[in-house]
Amino acid sequence: MEISMVIQEFGFDCRIRKLSPKTIENYGKQLSYLQRYLAQEHGITAIEAVRSIHIKQFLAMMDDKGRKPQYINDLLKVFKTFFNYCEKEGHVKTSPAAGIRNMKQPKTVIMTFSEGEIRGLLNYYNGQDFLNMRNKAIIAMLFDTGMRLAEVLNLHAEQIHDDYILVHGKGNKERLVPVSPFLAKLLLRYRVVRDSYFKDKAIPEGFVFVSNRGKRLTSEVVRTMLIQAAKEIGVNPQVRVSPHTCRHTFAHLQLKNGLDLYSLSRLMGHENIAITQRYLAGLQNTEIVKAAQRTGVLANL
Repeated sequence: MEISMVIQEFGFDCRIRKLSPKTIENYGKQLSYLQRYLAQEHGITAIEAVRSIHIKQFLAMMDDKGRKPQYINDLLKVFKTFFNYCEKEGHVKTSPAAGIRNMKQPKTVIMTFSEGEIRGLLNYYNGQDFLNMRNKAIIAMLFDTGMRLAEVLNLHAEQIHDDYILVHGKGNKERLVPVSPFLAKLLLRYRVVRDSYFKDKAIPEGFVFVSNRGKRLTSEVVRTMLIQAAKEIGVNPQVRVSPHTCRHTFAHLQLKNGLDLYSLSRLMGHENIAITQRYLAGLQNTEIVKAAQRTGVLANL
C-alpha cells in the first residue's frame, strides 16, 4: 500500500480518536518528512518496503543537520505511533520503528521565574480596565494552575468552579486543577469587568478570555503581553519568558513545596510520570530536604 495513502488513513484515525488539530497537523508534517526521504533516497513508496535501517538513516541525517536530540526523539515517537498503527491494521507485519532507541539527551536545567518575579508580573497589570484585568487573570491562571496556554485560551465559563477548574487537555482528556482563593477572586472581578465591557456584544463561543474586540484570543497576544511585563519588571535574562515557562515554574514550586511527583503528573496532564520527572532537575538539594521535612513521617504523626 502507498505510504501517502496510509498517512491519510492514519490522520483520519487520529481525528476519530479526537486528537487535537495541532497534534494531527504535527503528525502529518513529521510523517511527510519521512515519506519524502524514503522516496528520494531509497525509491520507497510502499509501506511494506520500509525497514528499520531506513528510519535509522533518516534520524542520523537529522543529527548530521544539527537537529537537537529532543527534536529527533520527538520524530521517533511519531514514527513509532504511526507504525504501531500500521501493524495493528495489518499494513506491516512488524513495526520497523519498534526496536529503535531514543537518542541520549543532555540534561538541562530549565530556568524558571523566581517568586519575586511572579509577584512582579502579577502586579504589572494593575489597572481596573478590561485589558489589565484580563492580562492579570491570565498570568495568575498560568502560575496558579500550571495549565497549558491552549487550555487557558479554550477555557469556557462552565469549566470554572469555586475551587477547581475542569480542564480539557491533550487528546480531550479531562483533569481537575485547583484554584486558589486569590485566583478565584481575580476571575470573579475579571468576569464583572468583561461582562460590562461587552454588555452589547456577544462573546465568541463562550470563551472566558477574549480580545478587546470580542474575538477569540490568540496565543501570540498572550506571549506578547507576558514579554512586555517581564521586560518592564526586569526578569532575569536567562529565563525564557513564555507561558510554558509559567507552567515549568508551577511544577518547580509545587515540588519545592512538597507535592509528590505522581500528584503533580496528574495535575499537569502528563501521559506518564517520566515526563514529570524532568522538573526534579531544577531543584536544589536543600530545597528537597526542606520539602521532605514538611512531609516527614514522624513530624506529621
